Amino acid sequence: MGANDGKWVENDLVYKIAGCAMAVLNELGHGLREKTYERALCLEFRRQNIAFDCQHAHPVHYRGEHIDDYIPDLEVEGRVIVEIKTVESISDEHIGQVINYLRITGCEAGVILNFKHPKLNWKKVVLTGKSGT
Repeated sequence: MGANDGKWVENDLVYKIAGCAMAVLNELGHGLREKTYERALCLEFRRQNIAFDCQHAHPVHYRGEHIDDYIPDLEVEGRVIVEIKTVESISDEHIGQVINYLRITGCEAGVILNFKHPKLNWKKVVLTGKSGT
């Protein structure tokens, strides 16, 4: 995949997720605990008839052996991983974390939602080949 090939991956669904997050932020305000936003997003997804899994476990293997489980905050329609944050800003570390989550889950796209500030800060992350975004 080229540098821009992942630009359109799961765009419609990512925009729906961001819209739900904005609705949650507008109602609850900013700076609460991550778990609070996760629970509110689950309610908003249900309200908008968006299928999701909350805390779905994905096994991590090393050399063919199960060594751990990854449990993403949310997985929407089995296609997009949602990582919820309340941090000053989305960092390269957060992006790297989501890239690893995408590799583990087999999803192509993820979105990081940051509820720290009055305006939602979000970043789409697309797995392109083996290198990431």
